[in-house]
Amino acid sequence: MLRPALIPAALLALLLVGCGTPGRPLPMVIGDADALQMRAWVPDALRAQVAVAPVRGGAETGRWWGSLVSAGVLQHALEESLHAVGMRVLAPEPAPRFELQAHMVLLEQPLVPAAGVTVGVAVNYVLTDKASGRVVYQRRLYNQEEAGLGDAIVSPSERLRIANERALRANIGLLLRDLVTLRP
Repeated sequence: MLRPALIPAALLALLLVGCGTPGRPLPMVIGDADALQMRAWVPDALRAQVAVAPVRGGAETGRWWGSLVSAGVLQHALEESLHAVGMRVLAPEPAPRFELQAHMVLLEQPLVPAAGVTVGVAVNYVLTDKASGRVVYQRRLYNQEEAGLGDAIVSPSERLRIANERALRANIGLLLRDLVTLRP
C-alpha cells in the first residue's frame, strides 16, 4: 500500500515519465566506421543517384506522451546516412536516377518506460528507378533496440529517446546493407 507521504513523489514520477523528449536525427545516422566500410561496396548505378522522397509516418513528440520520432527527423537521418555512404545525390542537377520512399509504420514502445527500455521500429522502404518507374527494392524492415539504466539514470523519457534513436539507426543500417547488394 502506498503511504500518503509518498503520493506527491509518485505523482511527480508519473509526470516526469510522460514528458516527451523528441528524437534527434544525428544519433540516427549510420556510424562513420560502418559508412566507410559500406562506401566501398556501393554499386556504381547508386553512387550519388538516390534522392529521398518526403518521409511518411512518425509523429511529433508531445508534452505528455513519451518520446516519438517525426517524419522530418527520420528524413534528415536517412539523407545524412545516404550521403555518408555516397548514395545521396549531391546537387539537384542532373536529376537523380532513383528515389527512396520511406514510411515509418510502427514505433513499438513500452507504455511506461522502466529501467530497461526496448523499442521496436518498422519502416517500409521502396527504391524506384524514376526513368522507368520500376521498383528496384521494396522491403519492410523491423528491428528492436534497447537503452538501459546506465544510458540515462534519471530520466525514463531520455532512455526512451535513446532507444528510439538506436532502433532507427540500426534500421537505416539494415536498409543500407541491403542497398549495397543491389545491382540495378
